[in-house]
Amino acid sequence: MSNPSGYLADLYKLDGKVAVVIGGTGELCGAMAEGLAGAGCEVVIVGRNEEKAKPKLERIHAAGGRGYFHSCEASEKAALEGLLAAVLQKSGRIDIVVNGAGVNSATPFLDIAEDEFDRIVRINYKGVFLGCQVFGRYLVERGEGGSIINLGSMSGLVPLSRVFTYSATKAAVHNLSKNLAREWAPKRVRVNTLVPGFFPAEQNRKILSPERVASIMGHTPMKRFGEARELVGATLLLASDGAGGFITGSEIVVDGGYHAMTI
Repeated sequence: MSNPSGYLADLYKLDGKVAVVIGGTGELCGAMAEGLAGAGCEVVIVGRNEEKAKPKLERIHAAGGRGYFHSCEASEKAALEGLLAAVLQKSGRIDIVVNGAGVNSATPFLDIAEDEFDRIVRINYKGVFLGCQVFGRYLVERGEGGSIINLGSMSGLVPLSRVFTYSATKAAVHNLSKNLAREWAPKRVRVNTLVPGFFPAEQNRKILSPERVASIMGHTPMKRFGEARELVGATLLLASDGAGGFITGSEIVVDGGYHAMTI
């Protein structure tokens, strides 16, 4: 191999691709969006608050990347269909979709109200379901392949205390992703789950009491929280046909060893 560094760069190159990052106004998916832009994607940051998207887009543009914001309610099919049409009109194509919108709650199980349960299910699971349905139909019918990355959770793999509804929705996302990976593999549409461990973010800060932090650190071999930028490598692996073209139905865990810890 005459130029190994060039070969490795080409593996992860996403020039000419368009990525739709639903939940991109958040900390974790925002870092993923910036990473995709750095690899050559035009990135559409999707959320409800344009102000949260501005610093991310400023960094993308300052680095020479391309991206823009689009407002959307991710749990409404008509809104997602409108998002699809708007991106196709403006960017001409879509190749990568990240379904990452999510909310959390620390309500004790016996006190979970129906409206809280319904809200979390609607955003965390129905939103991913609809995102896969709307954008998956486009990718399957287009016939050129593509990559869907759904945001899972450690609580979708192993039981975690105090996040009952969140855990249930994330487990459903993991299951949905595997089913769609099997269904769409003949069409070269890959569906994978990116599984962050413990990353301080807006949706989980309210449950990170000092006692819970101590418990997490005691169960994490690396003895620290993850940083949002540490999700970028796994994102590019799953997004790239060159590096990840044979990866589908997988759960890529980025957790500092948390899931490997027992006693």
